[in-house]
Amino acid sequence: MKSTFKLVRITTVPLSLKYLLGGQLAYMQQFYEVTAVSSPGKELSELEGQGISICAIPMTRKITPLSDLRALLWLWKFFKNYRPHIVHTHTPKAGLLGMLAARLAGVPVRLHTVAGLPLLERPFWQQELLGWMERLTYGMAHKVMPNSMGLREIILKKKWCSPSRLEVLAQGSSNGVDTEYFRPHPAVTAEADWIRKSIRISDRDFIFLFVGRVVKDKGIEELLQAFELLHKQYPHVKLIIVGPEEQDLNPVSERTLNTMHEHPAIICTGFKEDIRSYLHLAQALVLPTYREGFPNVLMQAGCFEIPCIATDINGCNEIIQPEKNGLLVAPKSMSALLAAMRRMLEDKDLYERMKQNARGLMEQNFSQGVVWEAIRGCYEQELHSRCGFEKKRGV
Repeated sequence: MKSTFKLVRITTVPLSLKYLLGGQLAYMQQFYEVTAVSSPGKELSELEGQGISICAIPMTRKITPLSDLRALLWLWKFFKNYRPHIVHTHTPKAGLLGMLAARLAGVPVRLHTVAGLPLLERPFWQQELLGWMERLTYGMAHKVMPNSMGLREIILKKKWCSPSRLEVLAQGSSNGVDTEYFRPHPAVTAEADWIRKSIRISDRDFIFLFVGRVVKDKGIEELLQAFELLHKQYPHVKLIIVGPEEQDLNPVSERTLNTMHEHPAIICTGFKEDIRSYLHLAQALVLPTYREGFPNVLMQAGCFEIPCIATDINGCNEIIQPEKNGLLVAPKSMSALLAAMRRMLEDKDLYERMKQNARGLMEQNFSQGVVWEAIRGCYEQELHSRCGFEKKRGV
């Protein structure tokens, strides 16, 4: 039975609601009165069409003091009028503004998920400022939930939060992976076949796939350097890059952009709402990122039985088990990345073993049902301890 408790979930931009929390809000709607809050956008409006209440409040991802103050005031007014029982925030700016406004409005349960720390790759002065903002966010929250054990260790090392208020739910991840959606259904296979023909990929080609924002922190520059060298040795390899170019926040070099768009064996698709057909095309996924929370694309690739190459950093090294479902390399090391890509091509037995293990590991550890139930269990525990709500499982 659905309770009368009100749950507000907040992200800075609406894309995060759709792609980081896909399906989760509808699941929580079975148990709570759910409202989604973010900046205006079509993804927010789509949630309203699914029967979820929405509230559009303009927020920016950059440091914008006047705009941030306005957003803080709007959030505070919304909380005072709506009187939610739980406010659960995601992303740095939404976390800071949402937790502060919820504290000022007296919201009884305040939770924040940490799904990555962009500040770790910023200049020193920005790290100091943004680190202070993280500490303030965590100080306003009753519970802080890093989505990987590695992030938890970083937060503890920085002394931003006490251990008693930190908790990694399930095995990590903010949303888990929909193992039924991420599998080669007939429509996905047909779409993949059409793409293969349209971009002239032959059955002999070995496809490396990158999915993510095209920014420096994702290791794009090292990836392209490694691929250029690999292609000279193995002309049958191709690289597909799926994701938007974001030159305003963390730009890649002009040389990298030129290589992306001019190299005959590199295909850039831009942003794609549905990446399943590209996963179906690929033989290996490459994610040479400098920092992560708990990358969804590694789990999604695993569901398609794709071995992955990822950097040996928090999140990635909690999904990829070396030589079981992929390979781990040192971040920012083009030579290590090139060696791993060569190994994928040359060691056929290792490749087949990793391919066979990939999906089972995702089903066992990261299915959405497990993650969603862990989050709901956290809500129930906090409501019970702070609002006197009697814990109760089931619909």
